[in-house]
Amino acid sequence: MTVAFTFPGQGSQAVGMGKDLADTYPEARVVFEEVDEALGQKLSDVMWNGPEETLTLTANAQPALMAVSMAVIRVLEAKGLDLKSKVSFVAGHSLGEYSALCAAGTFSIGDTARLLRIRGNAMQAAVPVGAGAMAAIIGLEHGDVQSICTEAAAIGPCQIANDNGGGQLVISGGKAAVEKAAALATEKGAKRAIMLPVSAPFHSALMAPAADAMRDALSGVAKHDPVVPLIANVRAAPVMSADEIAGLLVEQVTGQVRWRETVEWFAANGVTTLYEIGSGKVLTGLARRIDKNLSGIAVNTPADIDAAFAALNG
Repeated sequence: MTVAFTFPGQGSQAVGMGKDLADTYPEARVVFEEVDEALGQKLSDVMWNGPEETLTLTANAQPALMAVSMAVIRVLEAKGLDLKSKVSFVAGHSLGEYSALCAAGTFSIGDTARLLRIRGNAMQAAVPVGAGAMAAIIGLEHGDVQSICTEAAAIGPCQIANDNGGGQLVISGGKAAVEKAAALATEKGAKRAIMLPVSAPFHSALMAPAADAMRDALSGVAKHDPVVPLIANVRAAPVMSADEIAGLLVEQVTGQVRWRETVEWFAANGVTTLYEIGSGKVLTGLARRIDKNLSGIAVNTPADIDAAFAALNG
């Protein structure tokens, strides 16, 4: 069994997430306390008690999702899991890339929380509310969506933000251009073209100010080479150098999350099992749609952790 750990992105948050971990494991409680302290905010209270609209704010959701992922990691480690010897690769979807890097020892938990708070605020501030948009395009190939974006870009920025696999692509950019692209997608036979209820056009050229903010933030933080290779979002290929990773994290703010290619890379390089570490099971569902031969397992409850630890140490 060759194993990769994957880490979820925004949209996987839910009020109450991580509470059972904190109640069950002191190692998990320490993670949530560390994140609260790093941010100077009782984020754990928002995570466990809501309100949902406060948790969903980008600046809260990003560090909150990382906190749950790292709580799972710290519990597995306390049970005796050695990431370096049991896990071959890590990857994360968008903000999940920071969780993956924290798990692999590139950043401390406190620094990761602060980086994600900066990232969330910078992404929110990069574009006036209502000026940007995102849309999910279901049932068209990557090349078709790319040509639609090129056509729509005549009236404003429009590009592929996420290639999630299973015929699901997300586009991002200026509101008028994304609306035009969604209409073109429907004309060209997309099963669905859905405008998404997001607060900013993530992973588009309009995020350039946020990329600048992350370049500054990443340059001032302690970083170490990960103990296992990261399959980077913008490259869909392994990287091991902390300095190179920092550059790719900057690129990721305006670049495409190449998730389908990441999962295909895993399958082509001997990975048999993907453990999704943290809240929800979005990536587990995507993995099955991308490659039926991959086993996907979500790990976010005490029972999940016991089962995963037993399997990894079997």
